[in-house]
Amino acid sequence: MKKAIIDLGTNTFQLLVVAQQGADFSILHEDSYAAKIGKGGISQGIITAEGIQRAVTGLLYFNEILAKEGVPLSAVSAFATSAVRNAANAQAFCEHIKTHTGIEIQVISGDAEASLIYEGVKLGTNIGQTPSMIIDIGGGSVEFIICDQQKIYWKQSFEIGGQRLMDQFMHSDPIQPRSVGQLREYLEQQLLPLTNAVHQYAPTCLIGSAGSFETLADMYWHETQGSFPPRNQVTFELPLPFFQQAFLQLVSQDRKQRLAIPGMIELRVDMIVVGVCLIDFILKKYQINQIKVSTYALKEGVLANMLKESR
Repeated sequence: MKKAIIDLGTNTFQLLVVAQQGADFSILHEDSYAAKIGKGGISQGIITAEGIQRAVTGLLYFNEILAKEGVPLSAVSAFATSAVRNAANAQAFCEHIKTHTGIEIQVISGDAEASLIYEGVKLGTNIGQTPSMIIDIGGGSVEFIICDQQKIYWKQSFEIGGQRLMDQFMHSDPIQPRSVGQLREYLEQQLLPLTNAVHQYAPTCLIGSAGSFETLADMYWHETQGSFPPRNQVTFELPLPFFQQAFLQLVSQDRKQRLAIPGMIELRVDMIVVGVCLIDFILKKYQINQIKVSTYALKEGVLANMLKESR
C-alpha cells in the first residue's frame, strides 16, 4: 500500500512516499521544498501572507508527485510543527491549505514532535545501550531527547529554532563575534532544563537529525570523498576535529563564501550559521566528544509508528 508523509517544517517542507507491506517498507520518493513559512513572521507569532502562499505552492508541487506516484490524498499524513503551533493564525492557515491543496494538516505539540524524532532516528540508527542526546534543529524549535535504543529518559522541545535565532542574533553577515557571545549567553539561560537533565543522565554521544547536521555530513563527505554521500546511507560519524574546523569556517564567512563550500546547499546556507553555534555550545557545555548524524527524523518517526501498527 502506498502512503505519503509530509513534514511541514518552519523552513523546509519534506515529502516521503513509501510502499508499505505489513511491517516492511520501501521508499519510492523523497523530496523537499523551501517553503520558509517562518520567514518574516515567526518572531511576531504569525505566518505571513507570503508564507502562506509559499506553503500552498510547495504543497501543490508535492501534489503533482503524489499524483504521479498514485497516492490518494486520503493516504497522506501531514504534520505541522513550531511555526504553525505558535501562530495566532494557525487555524486560518490550516483551513487555507485544506481549501487550496486538499491536504489536511495535523498540528503537533513539541512533546509529540520530540517523540516522533526519537522513533525516526531509532528506525535507521542503532542508538546503543548508553545514553545519547538526539538534537533536531528546526527553523522554529529545537528538540532534545536523551535516550538509548530502548527508551527515552528525558525530552523537551525549545522554541529556539534557526529562524528565531537568526532574527534575534544574526544582524550582519558574517555574524559578529559579539553576537555569537550573546547567542551563547541566551542558550545558557534557555537550556537550563537540558543542563539539569544532562547532569542526571550524562549522555556521551550527540546524534544530530537532519537539517544542519545533514549539511555538515555532506561537507565532511566532500572533503574526504569528493562527493555527496550515498543516498541510502542513513547514519554518519562526524569527527569532532572536522566539526570544530567547520564551525570556525562557517561563522567567519559571508553567504557567498559559505555557498562555495563543497556540500553546501542554498536551502541551509543562512541557518547553518546559528545551527553550528548551537551545536558548538552543546558540545563544549556538556563535554560531548562523539557526533553522529541521522538522516532520519520526524517523517520517518511517523513511518515507524505506522509499521508498528501493522505488526
